[in-house]
Amino acid sequence: MLARILVPMDDSDMAQAAIEYALENHPDADITVLHVVGEPSPMWGKATGLALEDDVGKAATELAQPVFDRARELAAEHELDIDTEVRLGSPARAILNRAEDFDAVVIGSHGGSLTDRMLVGNIAQKVFRRSPVPVVVVR
Repeated sequence: MLARILVPMDDSDMAQAAIEYALENHPDADITVLHVVGEPSPMWGKATGLALEDDVGKAATELAQPVFDRARELAAEHELDIDTEVRLGSPARAILNRAEDFDAVVIGSHGGSLTDRMLVGNIAQKVFRRSPVPVVVVR
C-alpha cells in the first residue's frame, strides 16, 4: 500500500490526469502536489520575471497558485485533501530530490505545448529513470 504519493504538476492536461489517477487509485494515501518553478533566467518563460522579484519565494508561490487551485478542486471532488509544495530550480532535479520522502511518484507523461512536451516529457523520462521510488507515468 502506498501511504505517501508525490504528484509533480504544471498546468497541463497530463498533469491533471496524473493527480486524478492518484486521487482515484490511492484515496487513502497522503498526496503532495509539487510545482517546480524554473530557476530565474532568460531561457525559462514565466520564471524570467522571478529574477526581477524582491521575494523570489513569494513570486514562485504566486505562479504556482493556479496549479494548486486546480489540484485542490479535483481533490475536493473526491472529498480528499492534498498538500502542496513549491520548489525553485530544475524540475527533474527538484522532483528527484523530494521523491525519496515518498512511496511513489505519479507524473504526467508530458505537458501541453510542443515546448512543454519536449521539456516535460524529458522531465518525466528523467524522473522515471532516476527515481529512488516507483514511478507511475500517466497519459
